[in-house]
Amino acid sequence: MRTLHGYPTTVNETGFNLAVTGHNTLNFSEQTRNLIDTFKSYPGLNFTEDWKLVTVLIGMNDICDHCKNTTLFSVDNFIHYMTGALDMLMNEVPRMIVNVVQIMQMEPLREVQKPTLGCQLQKSFCSCLVRPAADSPELKELVELNLEFQRRLEQLLYSDRFFKEDFAVVLQPYLKRAQPPRLPNGKVDASFFTPDCFHFTIKGHEELAKGLWNNMFQPEGEKFMLETFSDPIKLICPSKEHPYIYTRPRAAGTTPRPRSTTTLAPTPTCATPLQSRLFLPLLALAYLL
Repeated sequence: MRTLHGYPTTVNETGFNLAVTGHNTLNFSEQTRNLIDTFKSYPGLNFTEDWKLVTVLIGMNDICDHCKNTTLFSVDNFIHYMTGALDMLMNEVPRMIVNVVQIMQMEPLREVQKPTLGCQLQKSFCSCLVRPAADSPELKELVELNLEFQRRLEQLLYSDRFFKEDFAVVLQPYLKRAQPPRLPNGKVDASFFTPDCFHFTIKGHEELAKGLWNNMFQPEGEKFMLETFSDPIKLICPSKEHPYIYTRPRAAGTTPRPRSTTTLAPTPTCATPLQSRLFLPLLALAYLL
């Protein structure tokens, strides 16, 4: 077992966190290029030999902005920009696993309330979600759009499109139907949210991190999905029989695609053992910042 690199050790450190608050999926390739350039110049990182683990959650700002420009922030464009950025990673970065976290159901976020300026400004930053009246056609359209984003992301990633011997993109679905934490009186527990009523606090991130960890060690089709943040997530331990990050999609069968020509050494084909140096960046976490 080797030491992990690139993770923050204090609240003020970012490590490899290259996400940008407010970015949409159309900015994903820009973030990806920044990540690749950072990897190539980072002291102590062997670009061809070291394993790299990237976590991505993006698309919720597209939903926030959809009503402002229904073409630019459409589902088709979401998939187009996702595909372009993931292709860039697959074609240029050897030895990489990409976690793509499924988009949340956003309607319950309308209930998050705090007496803060940030919470008031959210009416502008995510007006397509916050401003429509309850049961309005506009809100129903946004809820359906949210579900379509989820469906199309599954269609893209539950395949072998982004899988080869030294690279894999894995959809981690634990947030797909997660509901916000609630107090005994039924109101949303605002302690999980920052003053802007949209992003998670450290308390919320702790639960998100545990959910991600659990999904990473569960195979496709057996990954748990969080129902509510009200109950703390219990961490699982990788089994002795399979102490690996699951990477092979069912659609890939038993034969991975040939590895890229830039890879210098053979790697495990079924899953990646936590034995070599592993660098942990965060990319495109436009919602989780």
